[in-house]
This record gives sequence, C-alpha cells and structure tokens, in this order.
Amino acid sequence: MHLIFDIVGQTFRALWAHKLRSFLTMFGIAWGVGSLLLLVGLGEGFRAGNRKQFDSLGENVMFIWSGRAPVMQGSFTALRQYYLTYRDYEDILRECPSVATAAPAISRGDIRAVSDFYQASGQIVGIPAVFNHIRYLPINQGRWINDMDDAQKRTVIVIGDEVRRTLFPGRPAVGATILLNGIRFTVIGTLQKVGHGDNMNLNLRSFVPFHAMQNYFRPLNTGIATDVISFINYQPRSRALHETAQQEVHKIIARNHGFDANNPDSFDEWDTIKTVDQIGKIFDAMNMFLGSVGLVTLALGAIGIINIMLVAVADRTREIGLRKAVGATNASIMFQFFVEGAFLTLLSGGIGIGGAAGLMALLSGVDLGQGFDPPKLVASTAALAVISLGVAGVAAGLYPARRAARLEPVEALRKE
Repeated sequence: MHLIFDIVGQTFRALWAHKLRSFLTMFGIAWGVGSLLLLVGLGEGFRAGNRKQFDSLGENVMFIWSGRAPVMQGSFTALRQYYLTYRDYEDILRECPSVATAAPAISRGDIRAVSDFYQASGQIVGIPAVFNHIRYLPINQGRWINDMDDAQKRTVIVIGDEVRRTLFPGRPAVGATILLNGIRFTVIGTLQKVGHGDNMNLNLRSFVPFHAMQNYFRPLNTGIATDVISFINYQPRSRALHETAQQEVHKIIARNHGFDANNPDSFDEWDTIKTVDQIGKIFDAMNMFLGSVGLVTLALGAIGIINIMLVAVADRTREIGLRKAVGATNASIMFQFFVEGAFLTLLSGGIGIGGAAGLMALLSGVDLGQGFDPPKLVASTAALAVISLGVAGVAAGLYPARRAARLEPVEALRKE
C-alpha cells in the first residue's frame, strides 16, 4: 500500500513539474468530452422542443381539408375545387375500420367577439364534444362542450387563454357573455395556455358547439351546399395504422366527390405522425453526426496524451534507469506511467463532463425560442463518454508505460 501511495505522489509531482504541458493535454480531452455532451444535449433539447409543439396539437392527430381534384381523369391542368361535408365525416366514422375517432370542424376568422369590456379577433371553431379527445385542449376553468350542448345547438363558448386575457382582463370569464357578430354566447369554460413563447395562434381560438356554429356561422364562399365543413381531424386506432387509415379516408373522400383516390395531389392534408417520424430520423442522424464529431475530438485528445507521455518517458530516461538500478521492478515503473496517463485522461474527462453539465444547467432557465428546449445531459451519451474515456485512459497510459518498463538500466543511465 505504501508503494502505491509513493507512486501516486510521484505522479502528482511529475505532472506539477510540467504544469503547462499537463494543462494543454488535459484541455484536449476536456474539450472533446464537453463538446460531445453539449452537442448531443443541444440536439436532444431541439428534439424535446419539437415534441412539445406536436403534443400541443394532440396525440396521433391527422388533418384533412377541402382540396382541388382534376376535372377529368388523368388531367393535371384543369382542377376543380371540392369542399368537405358533414356526410364525409359520417362516412369516415362508419366505413373506415382503421379510424378510431374523427371530428368535423367549421372554422371562421372573420367573427368579431365583443365582451362588456373589450373586443377581440381570432378564430371561432365549431366542433363536437369529442374534439378534445383528439386535440390537446386542457381546461383552466369551467367545463368543456358536451353532447347536449351540441345536440341542442346551445349558444355556449369555451375561450382560449389569450382571448380571455383580452376580453376579461383581471375579471372572471366563466358565466359571462360575449357577442359573436351580435349573437350572445355564454362562456362556460376557459382553456389553459398552450405552447410557449410568442406563438399565440392556439390561444387565440375559441370553440362553440358544432351545430350552433353550423346554424349561425356557416363557411363562406362554398357554393350552395348546406353541410360544408372546414376540415376533419381523425386518429388511427394505433400509430402503426396511420397510413392505412389515411388510405381509407382517401377512398371515402374521392368516392363522395367523384375523383380518383390514387391521386395524392387531390388531398390537402397533414399526417402529424409521419412528420414526427421524419423529424425523429433527422434528429437521430444529427445525434450520430454530433456524437461522431465529439468522439473524434476525444480520440485526438487521447492521442495527444499518448504523445505527451512518450515525451515524458524520453525526458525521464535517466530517472527510470536509476530507479531500476536501485531495485525498482518493471511492474512498478509500468504502473507509475500508467497511472499518470490514466489520471490525466480521467481527470480531464471529468472536468469536461462537469463543465458541460454546468453549462446545460445554466441554460435550463433560458427561453431559446419556439421549438427549442434547453439542452439536456443525455445519460446514454454520458455513459458512452465514460467508456470512451476508460479506453482512452488505458491506451494513453499502457503503451508509454510499457516503453518505460522495457528500458535497460545501463542504457538508460548512459542517456544524456
């Protein structure tokens, strides 16, 4: 045990004797580990921010709007406008086995909302009660629209957070009334703020029962049809069935409006599941690239330590010869230089991990903007860094140590 402490003491003295060299060597390893963790952490924060944006829409949400289809089969120049209808929604519910639930919506952005205090602009959306099972619409106060509200065409409304702040500043909103283009609606609920930063679109929306919206505020400029809707939201029965559900919906819409379901340009839609999967693949590739950059930097730092330790062996050749002449074994010589290389590697790696973790902690309270979350220390990346450090430490200490232990005492003592 005394021998081990003696060797550790000699290691510290040797490193302290060459402070600048030791510092520069450690900086390379610390920079490699820190950059690896920070780059991957930034990527993970970006991934988390985008995930939150999609979560603010709802889970596994799919959209389809009215679109334009060819006037004749195979034509790509002459297109005709078609409008989704309530019948389309009913057929989707009845005939699409891969669709778990669906909801029609009528959306208008030209309706003026007036309270006893102020007036506001924003979207008014008519929806059935099931809409909040598809979309993420957390209630703050009051209640959500129910089936009786819709069936009886009640003039009730649930208002978004920004609408509440504008129409009822510092005053209770639930139970109050507002005028929508002169028609009185009773506020039955308010929504929590959705999203973060300056993205207020979702918070400027208010919701009324679908049939009340259809009765008072039909979609504009849609021809003579009386059951036109703005869009349909639906969810597949499982995430894996989203493409099957989409094809089933395509067939219903194409059949009802007289065009070929195999023409993808005829559909105006958004599959959030597909978008999330594509973004996930981009982030995975980005993490692999950033991780590779960090590992290369770490490897270069380890090579630097090996080089410095070889220089140390050359500088201390006479010391090694003298120690071996007075009885030091190859194992003790090898152990001393191994400890120096491993110590340099692990200490500098620990500094890099601590520095990256500290910087990410400082950024945790900073708003990086819409779609960005603060960087996060990824446990798997930290484990990879520790394992890589262990391998680098063994390599950086073992090879120079073997060179030192194999020196012959007589030749070492002759070295000038």
